[in-house]
Amino acid sequence: MPPPLDELRHTAAHVLAYAAQDLYPEAKPTIGPAIENGFYYDFERAEPFTPSDLAALERRMHEIVAADYEMTGEQVTREAAVRHFAQNPFKVELAEAIPQGEPITLYTIGGFTDLCRGGHAKSTGAIGAVKLMSVAGAYWRGDERNPMLQRIYGTAWPTHAELEAYLLQLEEAQKRDHRKLGAELGLFSIEEDAGGGLVFWHPKGAIVRGIIENFIREGLLARGYLPVVTPHIMSEKVYERSGHLENYAHGIFGPLEVEGQRFRLKPMNCPGHILIYKSEGRSYRELPLRYAEFGTVYRFERSGTLHGLTRVRGFTQDDAHLFCMPEQLQAEFEQTADEAIRLITAFGFRDVEYFVGTRDDAVRVASDEVGEVAIRKALESRGLPYDVDAGGGAFYGPKLDINVHDAIGRRWQLGTVQIDFMLPERFELTYRGSDGADHRPVMIHRALAGSLERFFGVLIEHYGGAFPAWLAPVQVVVAPISEHQLGYATTVRDRLRAAGFRAEVDEKSDKLGYKIRHWKTQKVPYILVTGRAEAEAGTVAPNERGHDEKRPPITVDAFVAELRDRITRKL
Repeated sequence: MPPPLDELRHTAAHVLAYAAQDLYPEAKPTIGPAIENGFYYDFERAEPFTPSDLAALERRMHEIVAADYEMTGEQVTREAAVRHFAQNPFKVELAEAIPQGEPITLYTIGGFTDLCRGGHAKSTGAIGAVKLMSVAGAYWRGDERNPMLQRIYGTAWPTHAELEAYLLQLEEAQKRDHRKLGAELGLFSIEEDAGGGLVFWHPKGAIVRGIIENFIREGLLARGYLPVVTPHIMSEKVYERSGHLENYAHGIFGPLEVEGQRFRLKPMNCPGHILIYKSEGRSYRELPLRYAEFGTVYRFERSGTLHGLTRVRGFTQDDAHLFCMPEQLQAEFEQTADEAIRLITAFGFRDVEYFVGTRDDAVRVASDEVGEVAIRKALESRGLPYDVDAGGGAFYGPKLDINVHDAIGRRWQLGTVQIDFMLPERFELTYRGSDGADHRPVMIHRALAGSLERFFGVLIEHYGGAFPAWLAPVQVVVAPISEHQLGYATTVRDRLRAAGFRAEVDEKSDKLGYKIRHWKTQKVPYILVTGRAEAEAGTVAPNERGHDEKRPPITVDAFVAELRDRITRKL
């Protein structure tokens, strides 16, 4: 029975440090945790690691794995740990930072001993397959004021077959990389002149974004949400009162001084929605109140963490906040869960995971149990399995996280729904009850797509840029064989546009084969070929994406019916 993957990969990180100690004694090991799909280890070394160095390290790692060294551990005093690592200031710093009362342990394989809290395989032989992937820079403890280290990434698996499957997945992922496809398909760009982590939506990308927003708006309208719009900056005092300045200080941009008052770019939409609620007296007859906004927020992300659309500094959320009476909480959460399922299903995700995030015992209050019960009941009543993410709740309460697996099996965290008893208390929100007394409402924070930028990036990679017809920015290109059919091709395009489709004409004088190849690389769902015969008969010859066989000509009306059916069925 192989050990859990995180233990196997943690052991592989130790094996990497052991190999580095043997081959490059001047390289000082610092930290090396297991991460999703692999592990890394950070080293201080003046000379950069090269590809040939990685190959040598990997060969030495294979030898250490084959030797099947037992992983042994011992608890030591702080003084003993500091003495052991006297030549490595990074390990000394780690040892000295371990809180009083916590055990300090050293783990050894073969001739290598590391400071570690544990969680390993029993021996190095448990690692069935290991491969080093890349090297990158990383600041010590993630702080740019600290020394720059070299981070070596690797992956480890119980068997070679699993490693090969993972490498094939990586190869497919590179083809689907949304940054590459975004440029090739003219969807978006990150303009360094404007600053990293800020997204420029090009016309085709903006069309898809609009389709996503309209789909979400349909659900909001059907469920009685009210649109609101809030400012992009607000007084710092608002975020002090909400607790965001205290709990998310690392992710909030610095203050803007205006006439002696400090403002902040908004990191969250909820304080703005709270102020709208608070702007007038509320009655129980008004509740639930559901405010919705496609609200753009700003988060400070270090440049090294930015990644295309999936990690940015400015992004728009399909954000909504519900204010309800406690007895309405269950029904409100359930309708939110239904809307999440509708969204995920429509956009083609079939493999979904649900996680109930609870708060740590240190900050847990009695109302947390109420929120957790509401989340569990909503999921259980719909037959949706879930796992508990202990300690994963928001600072103001428990939450539901929705993860999806894309077409090649990767997991992405998208939507989140959070139950909040804290912010209504902080802002002293009330409603007048049927008994004539003031009562405190409950809040639900809801962003089902999450960040539209991230959601779009995930969609690009899920579909490999080949969006289904209902979502494609250009659904049809009419390609005349020669300039003599250009007039007819334009007439066909206009009929398609009148029917509500996104259609274009290829007016270039290129040969037909080149036109078809070009539009296939642009992943357009349909190319309609129009030659002399089609122009005379009033037909088109469809070339459908993903189908190599040649289709016979059909009437324009027949094609309109075919495409309308696909769009209706979200295909």
